[in-house]
Order: sequence, then C-alpha cells, then structure tokens
Amino acid sequence: MTLTSRPPRPSAARSMADDIRGRSDEQLRDLLHGRQDLARPAPADLSSLAARASTRASVHRAVDGLDLAHLQALEAATASPSPIDPGAVAGLLDTDIPTATGLLDDLWELALLWHSPEGLRLVRTVGEVLVHPAGLGPAAADLQLPARDSADLTALVASAPAAARAILDRLAWGPPVALLPAGTPDRVAEGARWLLEHHLVASSGEQLVLPREVALVLRGGRTHAEPALTPQPVVGIERDPAAVDGAAGQEVTDLLALVDEVAATWGLRPPRVLRAGGLAVRDLKRICTTLDVDEVRGAFVVEVAYAAGLLADDGSLEPSWAPTPAYDEWQQQPGADRWATLAQGWLGSTRAAHLVGTTPPGISGTVNALGPDAHWPPARALRRDVLEHLQAAAPGVAVSATDIEAALRWRRPRRVPSSLRAVIEGVLREAEWLGVTGRGALSSAGRALLAADGPRELAAAMQPHLPEPIAHILLQADLTAIAPGPLEGGLATFLRLVADIESRGGATVYRFTPDSVRRALDAGWSVDQVLGGLGDASQTPIPQPLEYLVRDVARRHGQARVGAARAYIRCDDETTLGAMLAERALSPLQLRSIAPTVLVSQAAADTVLEFLRENGFAPVAETPDGGVVVPSAGRHRTPQQRRSAPVTSRAVDEELVTTLVSALRAGEESAAYQREQLAMRPGPSLGSTDPTTTLAVLREAAADRQAVWLGYSDADGRVQRMLFYPQRVEGGRVQGITDGATRTLSIHRVTGAAPG
Repeated sequence: MTLTSRPPRPSAARSMADDIRGRSDEQLRDLLHGRQDLARPAPADLSSLAARASTRASVHRAVDGLDLAHLQALEAATASPSPIDPGAVAGLLDTDIPTATGLLDDLWELALLWHSPEGLRLVRTVGEVLVHPAGLGPAAADLQLPARDSADLTALVASAPAAARAILDRLAWGPPVALLPAGTPDRVAEGARWLLEHHLVASSGEQLVLPREVALVLRGGRTHAEPALTPQPVVGIERDPAAVDGAAGQEVTDLLALVDEVAATWGLRPPRVLRAGGLAVRDLKRICTTLDVDEVRGAFVVEVAYAAGLLADDGSLEPSWAPTPAYDEWQQQPGADRWATLAQGWLGSTRAAHLVGTTPPGISGTVNALGPDAHWPPARALRRDVLEHLQAAAPGVAVSATDIEAALRWRRPRRVPSSLRAVIEGVLREAEWLGVTGRGALSSAGRALLAADGPRELAAAMQPHLPEPIAHILLQADLTAIAPGPLEGGLATFLRLVADIESRGGATVYRFTPDSVRRALDAGWSVDQVLGGLGDASQTPIPQPLEYLVRDVARRHGQARVGAARAYIRCDDETTLGAMLAERALSPLQLRSIAPTVLVSQAAADTVLEFLRENGFAPVAETPDGGVVVPSAGRHRTPQQRRSAPVTSRAVDEELVTTLVSALRAGEESAAYQREQLAMRPGPSLGSTDPTTTLAVLREAAADRQAVWLGYSDADGRVQRMLFYPQRVEGGRVQGITDGATRTLSIHRVTGAAPG
C-alpha cells in the first residue's frame, strides 16, 4: 500500500458504523478493494458493512494481509493510548510524523481504525486478533497494578538487582510471559520476588507477566527493535534475457521428454496405488532410474503430469497409476501447447512436490509422490508470491532465495510458514525445470503465465524458444542412435519402444539392447517392421551390428510359448527347456516337464513370462488356440477423467465494487427511511422479547383488561405492529381484539410485547 494523496476523512463519528456511513464512494471502493471478503456476499446496507468489517474473522483476514510496515504501525497504535496520536505512534516506530500519519491513514482506509470525535480509535476486535502486539503484554491497569509515569519506572528499573534485571531483559522484547515452576533456582526466585514487590511484573499462578509500560521503558520507548517501514529494493544477478529464454526452452524440451517417458513406462507396466493413496517409494525409485533423474526431480515430473490431468488413478479393483485419455490428445499437440498445459496445471495446483520424501510436522510418515499428504493448499499462493517477486525485477535479473525470503517475510509477515526457505527453494527449482525461469531469472513465457494469458498466448510466448521437432536419427555401429533434437511424436514413441534412452541433453542418445528389441517384438512388431522403421528414420544406413542384433533377437523370440495350465511352457528346442529346468533363479516357478517339449508351472502365466524374461529367455504368451498374444498393456489408460476446476477466489473488480457501493447507498437510504417510519409510529419501541416474557405481559394485560403493543410475524415473514386487547391466554395462543376484530395469535410468532 503506497502513501498517496487520498480524499479527506469524514467528520467525526460516534461509532464504527457512523464512520463507514460518512465515507465517500471512492473511500468505500478503496475499502472493498482492500478487504475483498466484505463484498461477498453483498451486505444489505452500510450498517451491515460496518458490522461485517468489525467481526473477528474479517479483521483477522485483514491483519494477516498487512505488510510488515502496516503491521508494525498497527501494533504501535495498539500500544499507544486511545485516541491514537500520530506523534506518539511516530515515536514508538522511531520515524517522522508524516510517515506515521500515512500508515495510520492506510489502516483507517482498511477500517482497522475509525475516526471518533476525539481522534482515531482501534476497531475493538483488533485487540483480540493481536494478543501480544509487538511482543507487549497487557497494560498495567488491566493487570491491576498501580499507574506510574515513565520517569518513575525508569528509576525503578535502574535500581533493580541483577537477578531481577535479568528477568526484565528476558521479557523486554517478548513474549511478555515467563513461567516460574516449582524448583526454580533461589537466585531467580529472589529476582522475581523483588519485581513482584515493586509492581514491575504481575503474577498469574506460576506465570510472571510484564506490563506494557515497563516493557516500553526497557525498549527505550520503541515498540520494535528494528522498524521496517519500507521494502527492500529488488536486486539480483543480471542475465542476458535471450540466454534466459534459451535455457528455459531447453528445460521445457527435457521436461516434455520426461513426461512422455513416464507415460510410456506406466502405460506398459502401471504401478499400484498404495492403500493410503500415492506412489510407493520403490515405484518412484524405479521410474527415476528409467528417467535417469534423482528422486526430487522424478517426483516433480509425476506430480506436474498429475496436476495437468495426464496421469491418474485408473479406479480399478486393484488401482494403478496410468496415463489418462487426455494424455493421448496432449501428446499429439505441438511442444509449446503441451508446455502451456503443464505450466497452467502447475501454477494452479495445491500440491507441493517438494514435500515428497520429507516428514512435515503433523504427519506420521514420509510424504509419498501423488499421495494425499502432498496436498498443501498454501503452496499455490506461495508459488505465485515467489514468481511475482521475480516478476518485479528487471527482465533477466535472477534474485536469490535469500532475498526472496526476506521480501516475502516483509510482504506477508503473518502468513509465511515456518518452512518458508524450503518452499522458496522448491518453487525456484520447479520453475527452472518447467521453463518458467531460466538461469534463475523469469523467462518471457513465465511472465506471460503470470499475466493470466490463455493457452494460445502462453504457447506463442514459448514457441520461439523451443527447437523444431525433427523426423530423423543417426544410427551408429556401437548399437546407439543419436537424435540431434526433439523427435516428432510418432518417431519418439517408436524409438522409446525399440531402444533405451542412455543420455539426454541437446542431443538424446538411444541404446539398442536385446531387451529393448524384444520389447518391440512383444508389442507386435515384426523384424521387418522394426528394421524398416529404423531405416526410414535414419539418415545413415542401418549398421550391420544393429541388424544382426535385431534378427538374432527375432530368431529366438517366441521359441518358447507360455499358456495357462495354470501355466505351461512349450518349446521345440529341448535344450532351451533343459536350461530352464537347470536355472536356479527359476526355482520359484516350480517348473516340471510333462513332455520333451512342454513344461508346466503352478505360477500364473504373467509371472512365468516375467521370470523367464528377467533371466535371459525370450518367451511370448500364446492364446489357447496357439496364436501369439500381442499385449495391450502398452496402451493401458485410465477411464475418462472428469476433472474439476481448481478452487480459486475471483478478485473483486472495479465494476462489481461500483455496483455494490451504489447498492449500499440505496440500502442505507431504505434503512434510514424505515427507521424514520418506525420513529413516527404510535406506541413504544418494541424490542425482541422471549416467549416467557411475552406470556407474562399478555397474562397481566388480560387480567387487568389492558391493551398491549405487539409485534407479530405473519405467514409471509412480515412483522405487523398492532394494539391488542388480550382476553384469554392458553395452549400457546392468545385470543383478543385488535382493530375491532377478534383474532387468535400464536405466541411463538410474537416478536415483541410492551404494555399499551
């Protein structure tokens, strides 16, 4: 909040409601913009607005939203006598009067202060929210201690013995409460006794409480040791903006490849969902090994894919994590559009990937990736706060985590978690991996993300910094292939199927192994299709070692057939079956021969397949009629997901505020007219009375044959005012005469009663 010229305050008011009523339309608009919770739901009139602004919940929200300068000014105002003197506040803050006056005006604008005939006063609930403002205790009068001026207190403190002075120094800057349990050392007990005898502290059970006046003397008349009334300038290391965007583009290329790798791996072998939700630690380690990243980055990749709706729980009887149908659509989009989906999902997510693998306070175990404990609602606001601080720096300036932490502690001193530094480091790390920042500075695409641009604008901001997809590779004689850039979707999928990624970077290196080739054959590709696909994609001829590898694996592929007996293995090569029987690693399968070319096992067919493949054999599954089973697990997908939009609060815009102020003025005029009409009506004012009091008034009037004034709520909820002559009261009803007609009224509908 800046100190700018503002409209004059209204004339002195007798109450908070009068202060609100006396504000101009512009001042009311400023109030509703500053405290947006007051606008929803819309209050009926200005009196209702004042009542809502005084509630503890609303005041708590407003105080939590203050920056450090205004919070310290509010604490100084709480510590100063009422009405509030700007000069006294300036002295407590060790600043000049204009600065203190500007801060107090800002607090009045937020309706945390109100203007009485004597001067500014605190809203009552501010004292309930700030229990120990600036670490100060209650006033001496509230502790039933005698009043002394500062000179007397200064002299008394100066004469305190060493033990007593040590206690005072300990309590001086807060908290103002000390506990003296049984067994306190004699020296400390003597010091406490001296303080109690000289009324420098108050006793509450085993606690000592330091009065506010004594603390201010010990502090030298200041409320804060280091007043922070101005924010620190945004500084950092300057980077070349072009280099920042280039680094961000490279990170995006890597991230898109990692997400594709996760989807390809989990589409083939989806990991199970833990009973408590989330991904098992061993499954996270396994996918990290596949991606060749550490567990911190691996957790981020799966979490950002989950936030974007690309991964989900498949909802089966034994649920597993798998790609969603949305992933297949996402994979076919250009790289910039794919990044926009990930970036928007990450920015709006309430999940905190940096918590994975840690044990935060209040949680019994370690946080699992994709688990419920990784859901942390403050993450979204803190993530945006960090990025907005980077946005405040000049383009290309990289701000350190230490400077960001200091800025956030000044900006929202009451809203920062104890783990703020870890949160900031996590956000900066994730923003770098996501391409929102590059070399520590906010990228141009990151600025577009914060500007709330749509997906098209976001994609357009990132597109110039992404390399164009290529449709060729370079095959080498050492059984590797080099992709000199990001591959097009179909070629990338084929290459992930037939080879393993060995290294990533500006160019990706793929390695062909017997297992990777067998994986393609298992998926239904023939040897000619594999070699044909490689030949079409390569700008160099297929090396002879690679062709030999593919044909050798294809020659052995499918020699052994596995079916359900519970499982059987058949193979025309008796030597191969003999090797299986002799292999000790296959002993859990309990293989036995029932024919020269047939083995059976008590294990399930899928288990037999997995064991044989892990031990160097290359079997395929077959159908009961002897056909080869082409597995569909590579395309395992969750059911269509119905994703709800993240819960967000919409900012109160100028149009809504202007409309609301006009409605409040109209409501106030209507309320004033109703009050005027009520004042003009005959009879006494009818306050609310309970049914017991109403019965007593009616019975007494019926016995004395006197009239009573009643407020009566009819079937439509409208309250009628009538002069009623009760005759008989019984059974929760009263019978009598009003306006010359006999009526029977229900006692529970009577809102008020008074003798006529």
